[in-house]
Amino acid sequence: MKKKNKIQGSVILALLFLSSITYGQMDFSFEFQAYPTGLIPGLRIEKAFKENYAFHLRLGYNWIRHQDFGEHEDERGDGYGFTLGYKRYFKEGHKGFFIGARNDFWFNELDWKDNIGTPGERSGTSKITVVQPTLETGYAFMKNNLIFTPTVAFGFEFNVKTEGEPTGEGAVLLLGINVGYRIQ
Repeated sequence: MKKKNKIQGSVILALLFLSSITYGQMDFSFEFQAYPTGLIPGLRIEKAFKENYAFHLRLGYNWIRHQDFGEHEDERGDGYGFTLGYKRYFKEGHKGFFIGARNDFWFNELDWKDNIGTPGERSGTSKITVVQPTLETGYAFMKNNLIFTPTVAFGFEFNVKTEGEPTGEGAVLLLGINVGYRIQ
């Protein structure tokens, strides 16, 4: 009997939590970011809270072409990951200019080559777990419930776990755009 009550209590708490998340303003959007050595498409959910603040979650794909900017002459690969972020809007209604902080977590696999085209050419594959904190700014335009948001972000890419040889990491500048729908 106690186990059944615990399960029912857990289900009720989970439903209350989910209803509090979905109650109120939420944005559902497609996000695309480009940086000098890659492209990141993703799906994003943003949840407004208080008058000028919001949290967001993105699930994305990272297409990487480090070329010779990394540790090797050619580094290329891809991976999946997610983003957690926070924004502060300066206009009521969660629109207009904003600043924010976000952190990406990527699980990438990169193929690399050195001494390309020579008898000493060598290659390999590295699996990299990346943490990428960034600061972001942008402007959210709204028409009816449609949202269009250009963004710019700057941060650092840290390889926190590497299986194989090290690959490129460091400063990153990202230009982005979000296109989505707001539920109020």
